[in-house]
Amino acid sequence: MTEYLGAIFDLDGVLVDTAKYHYLAWKQLADQLNISFSEEDNERLKGVSRVKSLEILLSLGEKDYTENERKQFMEQKNEVYVRYISQMDETEILPGVVELLKQLKRQNIKIALGSASKNAGLILKNTKLQNYFDAIVDGNDVSKAKPNPEVFLLGANRIGIPANKCMVFEDAKAGIEAAKQVGMLAIGVGTIKNLPNADILVNNLEEIKLSKL
Repeated sequence: MTEYLGAIFDLDGVLVDTAKYHYLAWKQLADQLNISFSEEDNERLKGVSRVKSLEILLSLGEKDYTENERKQFMEQKNEVYVRYISQMDETEILPGVVELLKQLKRQNIKIALGSASKNAGLILKNTKLQNYFDAIVDGNDVSKAKPNPEVFLLGANRIGIPANKCMVFEDAKAGIEAAKQVGMLAIGVGTIKNLPNADILVNNLEEIKLSKL
């Protein structure tokens, strides 16, 4: 049985519920461009980069945009999103998160963040979660989006733990795929419909029992 020495967490939808703010910000842009964009469409944006997210959103419409226009759209979306997350506090931490992080600390398991978000630092600061992490890897550190495993490999490297000794907590299909590519234990937070390939599936982190991992 593998003894896991490292834990790598995605941020959005795993530690805090920022998915709703991403959706509201993308929805505002979609409405402006007369593109129909639903919460189901938003599922496809989970765990992927801002550039890829915009590509997916624009693919739902019928018009092409210049590179400069696309850049402006991403900046606009991010400004709206940052306004939302600037109001966040500890009440936005999802169930079971703090207790799990404390358990990991007690067992001397190294903890890293592995998120595509470029605003991870602001979110961790506002929710007072940053001190639990031994390393933080976010969208400012990587160039390849999940399902490329770059963010997780860099996280494992920064905490000094081999990939096959790390468990990953993810709510996105792309993140589960990235973890499994490099032999990490892929723990899905969500439903079997959205995360069919997870090694372990839970509804939220309250359900995690470290002794069973």
